[in-house]
Amino acid sequence: MAVVPLFLVLVLAVATMAISEQETTTHIKVYWHDVYSGPSPTAVEVARAPSTNSSKTLFGGVYVIDDALTDGPDLNSSRLVGRAQGMYVSSGKDELAVLMNMNFVFTAGGRYNGSSIAIMGRNSAASAAIREMPVIGGTGIFRLARGYALATTYAFNISTGDATVEYNVFIRH
Repeated sequence: MAVVPLFLVLVLAVATMAISEQETTTHIKVYWHDVYSGPSPTAVEVARAPSTNSSKTLFGGVYVIDDALTDGPDLNSSRLVGRAQGMYVSSGKDELAVLMNMNFVFTAGGRYNGSSIAIMGRNSAASAAIREMPVIGGTGIFRLARGYALATTYAFNISTGDATVEYNVFIRH
């Protein structure tokens, strides 16, 4: 009787090793364009706590995004490779920090078309030049993905709130 469970353990161990040997790491660099201004904003505030108006960090504000992802920093001349769809919440009461919850949905033709990655984590944009957030999943070619995203602000317009952020994403799948 003990032979059957031992055999199953060995089969599962070999199968797990075979799966892990097939994994690869993919590095993708994109530019995320958060646009509040103009006739067609891609980031909008959808909720606000009563205290948000008096908060120096906008604590309690909730924003929904459908931001362009491009292969270069210029929104107008770079190639659109996908959309960042999700939300962020201003979650730092004493320090400007947001909880990011978004999917990078790849729409350009090629290998990643139709696939996505899920990013969820803290982004302390005002206090760190490079912010790290976890990749917690994915779809398509990135099914069962894990990894991390490094965000670096490329440009920020203080009068409009528009931002361009370079994302270097390292995905294990």
